[in-house]
Amino acid sequence: MNAKAIGELVCRHPFQPFANHLSNGEVHEVRHPECIMFGGGKVVIYDAGGDCFKFCALIHVNSVQFLQAA
Repeated sequence: MNAKAIGELVCRHPFQPFANHLSNGEVHEVRHPECIMFGGGKVVIYDAGGDCFKFCALIHVNSVQFLQAA
């Protein structure tokens, strides 16, 4: 996955929630466009449920799955 592809997902109107599936098996959900930042080959996702940030390299994002809107 690259920054351009992530940017296209974040800027969709209307926004469609999605989940990043990582190479280590972790899954990070992005429910709101304000909860993700990316650049420099890295991505940061705010996890509201755990009140924490998740950091990973874009190279480890293997796939994206669209989620049901809340």
